[in-house]
Amino acid sequence: MPTRTARTAWNGTLQEGSGQVELSSSKVGTYEVSFPKRTAEEANGTTSPEELIAAAHSSCFAMALSNEIAKAGGTPQALEISADVTLGQKDGAPTITKIELTVRGEVDGLDAAGFEKAAQAAKVGCPVSRALAGVDDISLDAALEK
Repeated sequence: MPTRTARTAWNGTLQEGSGQVELSSSKVGTYEVSFPKRTAEEANGTTSPEELIAAAHSSCFAMALSNEIAKAGGTPQALEISADVTLGQKDGAPTITKIELTVRGEVDGLDAAGFEKAAQAAKVGCPVSRALAGVDDISLDAALEK
């Protein structure tokens, strides 16, 4: 199985420093990171570990769900997945406290119950979900659009 690589170059202190995270394997980009912007409501042009985790989780979940739908006898026509990753506090330390997955899909061959079952299986089986098993609250809201 492949290994993927990202690299971060950081300069300065936590509060006053900043860095650049590079998606090294794909070479699709280098993105600014900063702790003050990480903890602010507005990102203002920077990304964060939480946003990168959200991207990883939503894309992995999309792949896992399309597989689960096929295994259940359905055909995914369109899936839209968002992942909201919350940075909070636990035991006095910054911690990812919650991930909310929202899924909307157009699927042939499955009813709402079948879609929900496939979504729950994808939530459990997605490799990123498995890697994030230490997060206390991972919720799923899955619904068919038609």
